[in-house]
Amino acid sequence: MGKGEFAQALYEELLGEFSAAIAIYKGSGKKFFQALAFQLNIPTENEEGKSLTMDQLKEEIASNCNDSTLLIFPEAKRLTTGIRYWLEDLMASGVRVVCLAVANPGRDIFLEMLEIELEMPSDQRIREVMRSEAKRQGLNLSESRLAELQPLAGRNPMVAKKVVRNESLGLKQHKPEHTQYVVIMPIIIAALMSFGIIRFIGMGTGNKSLYIFGGVSLVAGMTLKQLGSIRGARKRLGQ
Repeated sequence: MGKGEFAQALYEELLGEFSAAIAIYKGSGKKFFQALAFQLNIPTENEEGKSLTMDQLKEEIASNCNDSTLLIFPEAKRLTTGIRYWLEDLMASGVRVVCLAVANPGRDIFLEMLEIELEMPSDQRIREVMRSEAKRQGLNLSESRLAELQPLAGRNPMVAKKVVRNESLGLKQHKPEHTQYVVIMPIIIAALMSFGIIRFIGMGTGNKSLYIFGGVSLVAGMTLKQLGSIRGARKRLGQ
């Protein structure tokens, strides 16, 4: 499953053991802290019935959290610097914090956490996600068509759903939207530069064979590189 689904399953599993809350930061700090407070049964209004400010919410949550509190953040990389410093104080007081991200940001609170790498979803799981999304969209996809679409999604369940939605809209899909491949462009550039070095060696030693070979190879390589980047005409959406 994806990290969002995993975070939700973890929350539901540990809800009876801890006072747990799960939240995603979406640009509004006040709404973020209100969501945490609501799940932890912490008041978000003062005695006069007015909503607490963001700073007041942070103080109220911090004063009501202890070592039996569990906070889960499915999109940890979205957390602002202020939120991370606030969490650092909570962690120092014994609050358990679970952050999920595609890659460890490797700074402040993330350096203090135990890092557990989750396995990538299997091809079979991605195929099930695509099949489920197709059913939800009312789209009948054959097994052969699913096999054709699966490489576009890689091992990402969210991208798998998007690929199926694009298919339901009749959008042409040719390029994968994931990054599960090896970028060989640096190797190609290094090979072209080596031909340039051979050319300069031939120039310095007066060896015409090396000079001609290096020059011709460099020009031929650059020509092939440019020919490989040719693309057809692109149409804008709606045209």
